[in-house]
Amino acid sequence: METLVIGAGQAGLAVGYHLRRRGLPFVIVDEYERVGDVWRKRWDTLRLFTPRRYSGLPGMPFPGRASAYPTKDETASYFETYAREFGLAVRTGLKVERLSKIDGRFQAFCGEQVLSADNVVVATGAFHHPSVPAFAGGLDPGVVQLHSSEYRNRSQLRPGRVLVVGAGNSGAEIAMGLAGHHQIWLSGRDPGQEPTSASGTIVDRLLVPIMWLVATRLTVKTALGRKLRDHFIDPPRGIPLGRVRRKDIIAAGIERVGRTTGVRDGFPLLEDGRVLEASNVIWCTGYKPDFSWLELPLATTTHGFPIQDRGIVEAVPGLYFAGLLFQYTLSSALLGGVGRDAEYIVDHIADHIASKRCG
Repeated sequence: METLVIGAGQAGLAVGYHLRRRGLPFVIVDEYERVGDVWRKRWDTLRLFTPRRYSGLPGMPFPGRASAYPTKDETASYFETYAREFGLAVRTGLKVERLSKIDGRFQAFCGEQVLSADNVVVATGAFHHPSVPAFAGGLDPGVVQLHSSEYRNRSQLRPGRVLVVGAGNSGAEIAMGLAGHHQIWLSGRDPGQEPTSASGTIVDRLLVPIMWLVATRLTVKTALGRKLRDHFIDPPRGIPLGRVRRKDIIAAGIERVGRTTGVRDGFPLLEDGRVLEASNVIWCTGYKPDFSWLELPLATTTHGFPIQDRGIVEAVPGLYFAGLLFQYTLSSALLGGVGRDAEYIVDHIADHIASKRCG
């Protein structure tokens, strides 16, 4: 095949859209059985952290009230509809376990199947392996432990107190969903909050477009854009709270506590020496990138992200990335921002194909 796109999330679908527009042959593969399953398998009350107005993929606005936040199931259905409406060739249930390059062509090993392609776009995003601190293994076996990727709803928890570790958007929203059913501690550094929550007030209507402009226009090609990137990535930290406000956390009766740094007597230990006798711990501590399955001469940053220029890997001609954190701007990993990166990549693929044909 000419181009293989690995991953049918927002990045892969956006790349497929632009490949289709250019009339370039491609196939998208995804490990899940159904387009959108990457969202369906998250916790029940999850919503996007951006409103519908800023959550549309290229060529199709996200349906519904512009200021409302889509649910995870609405997002999954939107992905499925998007792929169908634009005739994107997606082969589901096919996981690429290894990618190598032999005799100038990429070979994607998917179990017993091997797919060969001239170009490959890795659109698996930035979130791969759940990150849980090593000391978690020292908790008492009776304490229920779940990473946010495993958490669905409160039926998975024991009666008693819940410690949510990680105070970013995921941790705050899971804690809010449990408030009223359990005593909740929310542990971690305060990431701050956005100046508005896009709720439709006059202030929101004034500020949200400015915030989105910053997220989409402040690129890593500028000193200020690189400073913003480094602020969020080195060390890794969550973006400011969007929909949940600090006052909401207080009003819900959730107790804010410091960082969880270890274990004492089988229970979580805070940095101030306090021990929390929690019955449940939910780790909202993010993910680690994993590109070890790429058997290619690929250089990575100290945090494990591939070194690329707007998704193009100069060291491996024909290899591209889409949907990475700060690939070009803060919005590069978001539904509403990935389309521009996808178009840039596809333009490069088209030029690469044309030059090979001419050569």
